[in-house]
Parts: sequence; C-alpha cells; structure tokens
Amino acid sequence: MKDRMIVFTIITTIVGFMVAIQFQTTKEPNVRDTRSVMELRQELTAEKERQQELIEELGNQEELLGQLQETENVETVIEEAIEDLRKSAGLTEATGSGVIIEVNPVFDEDYQGGAIRSVPPHLLRMLINELNIYGAKDIAVGSQRIVSTTPIREVQGVTHVNSRRMTTFPLQVRVLTEDPEQLHHYMMTSEIKEYLHYENLELTSTTVSELTLPAYDQTLRVRYMSPIKEES
Repeated sequence: MKDRMIVFTIITTIVGFMVAIQFQTTKEPNVRDTRSVMELRQELTAEKERQQELIEELGNQEELLGQLQETENVETVIEEAIEDLRKSAGLTEATGSGVIIEVNPVFDEDYQGGAIRSVPPHLLRMLINELNIYGAKDIAVGSQRIVSTTPIREVQGVTHVNSRRMTTFPLQVRVLTEDPEQLHHYMMTSEIKEYLHYENLELTSTTVSELTLPAYDQTLRVRYMSPIKEES
C-alpha cells in the first residue's frame, strides 16, 4: 500500500509538472520574428559594421598603448590621441577624395501617387549602411555630418537627420573614401538602387578628387559614462 502511495505521488507530481508546462506554453506563446528580409539584411549589415569598427578601435588602442610605453612625452601623445578621437567622432571638418551621391524623384506616365516629400528613413539608413560596408570613411547627408549617434527618423511624414528636415531634392550624400571608383561602381550596382526605384526615387553617383564634409555641429550626448574625480 505504501509503495502504491509513493508511485501515485510521483505520477501526480509528473502530471502536474507537465500540465504546468503546458499552461505556461499556452499562456506565453513563442513570439515569431516578423521582420522583413530587408530589415534583417539591414541589421546584419549594421552588425558587420560595428564588428569592423571594434576591430579597428582595438588596433588603434594597442598602437596608442605602445606609444605611451615607448615615449617620455606622454602629454603630446595624449593630445594627439584626443585630436584623432575628435576627427573619428566627426567633430572636425574632413577633406579628401570621395563620391557625391544624389537621390531624385523620378516619375513615369503611370505614376499615380502624391508628391514625394523626402527619402524614407529606412531607405536612407540602408543607403548609409551600404556605404559603410563598401568603404566609406565619413558621410554627410545634406548639411548634416553622420556620426555614431545620428538619429534618422520620420516626423510627420518627413525624414529628419540630426533633427533637421531633409525635404530638398536632390538629396545629396557626400562620402569620403580611399577608393572612390570602387565605391562608385558598388553603389551603381547595389540593391539600394532597386529599393529606391520602387519608391520612385533615382540614385546617381559621381566621383570627385576633393571633397569637404562639415563638422558635426550639435552636442554629443554620452550615456552610461560620468567623469571620475582625481584622488587628492
């Protein structure tokens, strides 16, 4: 009798556990990933870009550490490092060879939509991601320098970059790169051209030997960091 009670207790415990699992599964169903192929591709591209940036930053920090260990003039090395950081953060003007990309509305005889006010933000982000993957060093959209914290969003049907409206056509994207010809050919055969075409927008690209991008002119907001007071 005692053995039967033990077996009964074990069976009821197992059944109760299984019912609890079933109830929890029913209560909280698995959330399916409903992102589109383009959204997944954009996220993958962004992750590849971040990975490349981390690799480059690691190399820069190792080089800086080597310089600090080999020199007695630490202040000069630190000042040069700060200036390099300002350049990489987009806080100074940048000049070099590059590519000028222009995006314009294009209408055929079958077009029945309304006026195109600006380039959709998801396509502008995709364009910037592809430029970074294909070798862009610095980018400016219109008069706005693109930095790591640049927001690109839609407000009342209009795309804003760094909180500035992008409503003028052609929308000009200026890009600095070490190999303008290669970047130009990449962009003329890229998928972003097709996606823009679906929105009745046309992309053109021109290489230039010298190009100047403006500095980022807003306050950089740094999160999760605070100054440390020196010990007296």
